[in-house]
Amino acid sequence: MVDTRAISLIMALRGQGITDQRVLSAIERTPRDLFVDQPFESSAYQDTALPIACGQTISQPYIVALSTQELDVQPNHRVLEIGTGSGYQAAVLAQLCR
Repeated sequence: MVDTRAISLIMALRGQGITDQRVLSAIERTPRDLFVDQPFESSAYQDTALPIACGQTISQPYIVALSTQELDVQPNHRVLEIGTGSGYQAAVLAQLCR
């Protein structure tokens, strides 16, 4: 089933200059709504930071996409993410490397 919310997000990220197809695909395949609290699920695919536990936030998708694109992660790389928060960035990175 096609998730139109994810596709809309990918189109918005492309419009903001995210060009790495591997990064865009990883974000499209990572269901962001699973990483936010239930009251914020309807906003999960908006390009905005959302609150999570302990007064923290899940980064807005553009920041996740930009930082991932700039890392230029390759399939043979190993990545250690510190301060993972919601786990969303780690889930995106996990699709790009070992």
